[in-house]
Amino acid sequence: MPEKKLLLRMSLIIFAVTLSSAYAGLQDRDRSQRPTRQQPRADIPKDVENQYERALDAAEVLRDLTQTPDEGIPSHLLDRAHGVAVFPHVIKAAFGIGGRWGKGLLSVRQGGQWGTPVFVDITGGSFGFQIGGEATDLVLVFMNRRGVDSLLRSKLKLGADATVAAGPVGRSAEAGIDVALNAEIYSYSRSKGLFAGVALDGAVVDFDNSANRDVYGVEGRQLLSARRQASPVTAPFHSALARNTPRSPK
Repeated sequence: MPEKKLLLRMSLIIFAVTLSSAYAGLQDRDRSQRPTRQQPRADIPKDVENQYERALDAAEVLRDLTQTPDEGIPSHLLDRAHGVAVFPHVIKAAFGIGGRWGKGLLSVRQGGQWGTPVFVDITGGSFGFQIGGEATDLVLVFMNRRGVDSLLRSKLKLGADATVAAGPVGRSAEAGIDVALNAEIYSYSRSKGLFAGVALDGAVVDFDNSANRDVYGVEGRQLLSARRQASPVTAPFHSALARNTPRSPK
């Protein structure tokens, strides 16, 4: 029995290291294939450069999805959104166990304006035997407060704490949105430049409080519960939201 416990513990450690290495490698490869963008700002401390890179990546995903009206998320849906979460470079990778894992940012509208972005994680997926990984960008569009309230209480399990559905895509979906907005959260993925609605039932969203403490000095629940000035670290994502989804939900 002790040997089995030790073997299980070692397997979990190997899994965590493999997953973390795969995530970092996929991020580096993805960035190397992108056009040159702005360099890190001089006023961004070294110890939060990774969080700043995450905000830049999330802002880029958001810009791409709002500037491709025939293939991206319908603007009318984003105009009505209560919150938006973007997870760049989510990977499906494992050593013996399959699943999703990624880091992103979430912002919620407060008084018609986008609130302070908070750092969040997404985990979950299927179990199976596989080695390797693939990266994709995920976007969650929150249509009401229920999903956010679940996150404030504990964690948000998609499909259980709030209904989730693959979101409509492109300009052709605009006409049917008025009668088809039944889900509380709409989910999207982008792989190889193409956006599509994606089913994410069972995935879990939680605060990345290590990143929140590093950047803001407080945890995610405190950031969502009260107004707080946005940090220069998360400014790229906050600015992209304000610029590309300016209208308040009706």
